[in-house]
Parts: sequence; C-alpha cells; structure tokens
Amino acid sequence: MRLSPKGAMFETKGAMCFPSSEDMHDVLAFANTKIVNRLLLALSPTLDFHEGPVGRLPVKLADGAGALAQRCVELARLDWDGYETSWDFTSLRLLSSDHGAETLEATYARLRAHWRGMTDELQRLEEENNRIFIEAYGLQDELTAAVPIEEITLTCNPAHRYGGNKTEAELENLLRADTMREFVSYAVGCMFGRYGLDSPGLILGSQGDGIEDYLNRVPDPTFPPDVDNVIPMLDGEWFPDDITERFRKFLRVTFGEARFQENLAFIEEALGKKLRSYFLRDFYADHIKRYKKRPIYWLFSSPKGTFNALIYMHRYRPDTVSVVLNEYLREFRNKLEGHRRAQEALSISGEASPAQKTKALKEIETTSRQIEEIDAWERDVLFPLATQKIEIDLDDGVKANYPKFGAALKPIKGLGEADD
Repeated sequence: MRLSPKGAMFETKGAMCFPSSEDMHDVLAFANTKIVNRLLLALSPTLDFHEGPVGRLPVKLADGAGALAQRCVELARLDWDGYETSWDFTSLRLLSSDHGAETLEATYARLRAHWRGMTDELQRLEEENNRIFIEAYGLQDELTAAVPIEEITLTCNPAHRYGGNKTEAELENLLRADTMREFVSYAVGCMFGRYGLDSPGLILGSQGDGIEDYLNRVPDPTFPPDVDNVIPMLDGEWFPDDITERFRKFLRVTFGEARFQENLAFIEEALGKKLRSYFLRDFYADHIKRYKKRPIYWLFSSPKGTFNALIYMHRYRPDTVSVVLNEYLREFRNKLEGHRRAQEALSISGEASPAQKTKALKEIETTSRQIEEIDAWERDVLFPLATQKIEIDLDDGVKANYPKFGAALKPIKGLGEADD
C-alpha cells in the first residue's frame, strides 16, 4: 500500500482505506509486511484486494513501526520527486550541488552512490518492519524478514526498474543510459523555459506563456530559453541554434567548457550513439514514452522526416505554425536549394575528381527529393494549417488538441486510447 496525498481520487480497482491520522503510518507499516501479503493471498485468491478482504485483516499495531513507515515514505517521495513527471519535481538530481564533481561521469558516480544508499536504507527498513511484525504475530517459524533487492520499489533502483534476468553490468548500463536521457529531457525543458537553471520547479506552465513571462520570473538567466518556441531538429548543422547545438551549450553551462568533450563523450557512450543521431531517431519516442503518449513537446515533421521542429504546447499561440513555416521550413528550403546549386557546380567543375563528382551527383539527387518532399508538405499541409490560426485549450488535453494539427505533427501510435 502507498500513502496518497490529500485530495487524491480513487475507484474500485484502486481503492483506499482511511485510518485515523494518529495511526496513519502504523497502519501503513502493517499493510506493507509479508504477513499481510500472506493473509490477503488466503482471503482473496483472485488477487482482487478490495475492501472485503482488507477489512477482515487482523490488525495488530507494533511499537516503532510507524516511524519506520514514515522514513520509508520520505525515501519513496525523494525518489519519485527526482523525475520530471512528478507534480513536485523541482530540479534534476544530476545537477544538484550535493553530487557535483569535475566531470559529468564523476558527478553521475556520486549520484549513483547516493541512490545505492537510498536503496540499501529502504531495504533495511522494510526488513526491520517485517521483523517487528513477524515477532509480534509469533510467526518466526513461518516467515523471514528478508526483502529481495528487486522488490525495493524505487525508480533509482535498477534491479526493480528493469528486473528480469540481467547481470549487474547490464542493469548499470540501463540506469546510466536512462539517466542521460533524463538529463537531455531536462535540458530541452530548459530550452523551452519549462524549467530553468536559476529557479526551481515549473517556470512556464500555463497556456500562452512566452519569453516575457520567463524573464519576469528570471530576469538574467544563466541559460536563456528559446525566444519563439520553435527549435529545429535536423540531420545537419543547418541552423546555428538547432536542438543539438543548444544542448551542447547547455552542457557547457552546466558542466563547464574545460571538460566539454569528455562530458559529451560520456553522454554519447551511455546513449550508444552520437547526440544528433539520438535527437533525430530516439528523443521524441523517449518523450512520448515518458509522458505516456501525452507529449508536452510537439514535433512538426515532414512525411519522411527531412524537416523536424519541436514546440512546447504550453507556449503554443495561434501564429506558431506560421513561425514554423516562415522562419524555419522556408529558410531550410532555401538552404537546401543553395546546397543543391553548390553540388551542381561541383559536379561539372574541372577541378573536381571523379569521386567528388559522383558524390556530388548523388547529393543532388538526395537534396532534390528532400526539396520535393517539403514543397509538397508545405503546399498540402503546413501552409493551409498556418492560415487557420488554430486555437487550443490545454484543459482539453493532448488527446483532443494534438489531432487538430493532422499530418503536420509526428503521428503518435495509441494517442486515441483511453487515459491510464
């Protein structure tokens, strides 16, 4: 059982019980013992633990258990609030001064040691809690107090988070990779002004928030957010402020210039690919997964992915599509056209080698197809959409608002499914 905050909702498949405030943690301690697990298996063979079986449990409170439960709750809350999907998220643990070191790798090592300490403490507390109640019920011959590490339900515990038949090295690699993905996600949040390095918690989180609202909160930001709420995400350095370059700047701001290449290499090794490749192929899928098919960043993407640009839904305005079209898509097309002309000149240059000419001809063909793709997308999708100046209401949710933009946005499989 878990402690729910005041005002939480429940229904028949996720019922709640309401002990007196004085007994709250004592009852919670009892409910999370091996004894209760064994009793419920006997009282409710269908594993449907509704109020009937729970109401028939022979409750016997034990001295000292409530304090143990309270500390367990604190540890669980510390863990949960370290991730941006928590309502009470304030800042990324990786950037906490408590774990700071000269390099990102050393900082991660300190954070990992802290997480290991949290996991070990919670395991010890749960085993002590079991021991107290096993002795109180006289069940020493029936039950042991031991709790396997994979049952310590902290997100920072890789044995629980990933489970399965994995080696220690595999678990550590998965945790390090996910921690770097969370670092990248937080950086993107700072790019859009959702978060900031100078102010804890959510900064821009209301409909229509803009750069002015951010600067009112943070007049002199260490890492300024994007001004127009459009960040291109392309296969190449077509814009000086695209998402890859912005992340590089974020890494320099947070971990310094001196060890920048070393820190970047650590991230790319953890991700298993170059940074730009991660943004193009994996970032948005990770974002959709993190937010359970209800993304807060929306990806404008041409059919074959030649053009991609992210926006932050809370900063969306009716002219945002026009900004994507005029300031980015058409500018990108002009850059592609210039690139094609340069390759055409190279293909007929007397100074170019045969290999260079062959490569140039292939590049001309590829670029021409890309131009045709984005021309058709602009004509059929983005330009008509820009003229509509669509309004959205955040209260309607992503499920209702995302489809309004049709083929302009990256499709999300399962978007129309019922919310969890």
